[in-house]
Amino acid sequence: MLVARLRRSAGLMEAVSAPRLDRASCADLDVSERREWLVTNGLGGFACGTIAGTITRRYHGLLFAARTPPVGRRLLCPKIDAEVAYDGVTYALATDRWRRGAIAPRGYMFLTGFRLDGTIPVWTFTCGDAVIERRVWMEHDLNRTYVQHRAVRARMPLGLTLHAFANYRDLHGATHAGNWTMDVHATPDGIRVVPYEGAMTIEFRADRGTFVPEHIWYRDFEYPVERERGLDDSEDHLRVGTFDTPLEAGESMTIAVGDHELPAIDSSGALERVRRRESDLLAAWRAAHDKADEAPDWVARLVLAADQFVVGRPLADDPDARSVIAGYPWFGDWGRDTAIALPGLALATGRYDVARRILRTFARFVEDGMLPNFFPDEGQPAAYNSVDAALWYVEAVRRDVDASGDARTLKELFPVLRAIVEAYKAGTRFGIAVDPADGLLRAGVPGVQLTWMDAKVGDWVVTPRIGKPVEVNALWINALRACARFAKMLGDDPSPFATAAARAEAGFERFWSAAHGWCFDVIDGPNGDDPSLRPNQLFAVALPIDVLDDARRRAIVDVCSARLWTPAGLRSLAPGEPGYAGRYEGDQRARDAAYHQGTVWTWLAGPFALTHARVYGDAAASAELLAACARDGLTGDAFGTLGEIADGDPPFAARGAFAQAWSVAMVLDAWSQLAR
Repeated sequence: MLVARLRRSAGLMEAVSAPRLDRASCADLDVSERREWLVTNGLGGFACGTIAGTITRRYHGLLFAARTPPVGRRLLCPKIDAEVAYDGVTYALATDRWRRGAIAPRGYMFLTGFRLDGTIPVWTFTCGDAVIERRVWMEHDLNRTYVQHRAVRARMPLGLTLHAFANYRDLHGATHAGNWTMDVHATPDGIRVVPYEGAMTIEFRADRGTFVPEHIWYRDFEYPVERERGLDDSEDHLRVGTFDTPLEAGESMTIAVGDHELPAIDSSGALERVRRRESDLLAAWRAAHDKADEAPDWVARLVLAADQFVVGRPLADDPDARSVIAGYPWFGDWGRDTAIALPGLALATGRYDVARRILRTFARFVEDGMLPNFFPDEGQPAAYNSVDAALWYVEAVRRDVDASGDARTLKELFPVLRAIVEAYKAGTRFGIAVDPADGLLRAGVPGVQLTWMDAKVGDWVVTPRIGKPVEVNALWINALRACARFAKMLGDDPSPFATAAARAEAGFERFWSAAHGWCFDVIDGPNGDDPSLRPNQLFAVALPIDVLDDARRRAIVDVCSARLWTPAGLRSLAPGEPGYAGRYEGDQRARDAAYHQGTVWTWLAGPFALTHARVYGDAAASAELLAACARDGLTGDAFGTLGEIADGDPPFAARGAFAQAWSVAMVLDAWSQLAR
């Protein structure tokens, strides 16, 4: 059996310690450059980069600031480089790649350790017998990043020189400066940069030392990751100033960079606020779970990671509105991802107030029974091309009611839930409607991607799934049953919901393929019924509905165990199926063609573990599946969080966004349910 093999081979229940890299790994550029770190500010802004210090993609930088939270993000500060003069030797601690293949300087050679202090990345550099630590963190709810260098050990004073760089462009862009001249000038404690009239102001401020404004373009930084993705693979950045100070052992220098005039730096206070927030997050989680003290370390690590995705989306009459960033470094807030991730990010962590704020925020955007698929990063109107986002929203409300017992919020939201169901029954956009013949939900028109398998290249929808998708109908039945229960709780008539649910449950029998021993992925499609072995059928087992008998549930779990499960999550299509792609690589078209055609998705590990427990009744064994993903993910390419996807073929190399909300949320939520 799958779990027996796991127990023999990996010992997966061992605790995962705080992620760190040792000296040998730091000095190996292939290792330290592949691994990435992330800090966020709760506004959609973030800082991230490689552990080696190289900028390998356009999304690396010390400050991406959100103009209209949580979107409208701009790169303000790509990097701050350090040099240390000590005992007659100058050590350049930066590492840069240049377009023609050069790597200079090679500061990673002095990097002797990397770790996470809570969510704060910490680099340790050794320069002779001196030891310097570098920390990076952000101020919550402000577009402000702190970069601190501390002399941990030194037998004589050392000289620290910091070179600050600025830029100003869209999150997804790349700067080729030409003759661009920014306004760079000194302020009493730092440097102010005005890229052009109407742009955000970029402020640098230090807590000690001297500084000199500069205007020097560094051209043709090389981005190997963007080259692999078939995108523009170089960029120019502007050096805007140099900061100098001597440091003795125990002393530090901190630079803050922000999008407006900065106050005097209180680095100890800023650090304390981060640590207090982390302590409060862990306290809320422990208060919500009796078994939190027995949890392996990786669970607490995911609790901290969960907070990185919760962001403000202030509205004119609700400044405390909340949303969820689907993933870093390039996603904005997506309706489907938000609804799927909400239980893990907010309920499993004991943050019930956050859950309610998110639910209320998205209730405002329900239109024709549909929830927005995503909000474009530059403020264009929301896109509504999703059949399942609204159904996941109903499930999120159900989970909130069960977790918090908040009848007042349910009463407030129930008209929205009713409107969703009525719109789907009557028919809404993109052919979404109930089929009166069997009570099932059909959806889809040519050229539009509606399910979570939503890759599209030009006019080509890679996995169109037109017809009646299996997970959509499991969610539909779940929504009807939930609304019937809600109606009864509120003294309303549950029969319209219950009658529709019973009709759809009877119709769901049509999904079972006796010839294959699993569910059709889509029925009544343009080409008939689709028997492709995909993970979507797992939701007919994971959701609290009874549409399959025990034998069929076990058959689904067993075939998914045998052909879809990997240590990184579940494949989106089984090897050997037509169209299977085992590697997610190449240009945009090649990657999108593989996105749901075999690529492994980490978020599916959560529902798979829950279905495994439901079928086999062994919560501890099922938790081992989660430990596999958590252990490898938290210490893999994205330190302290879980990424989006991986190759379908061994060795299951990490791909896609290096931090994904529903990956963290579904693994954390599944552990929370299994640990009860």
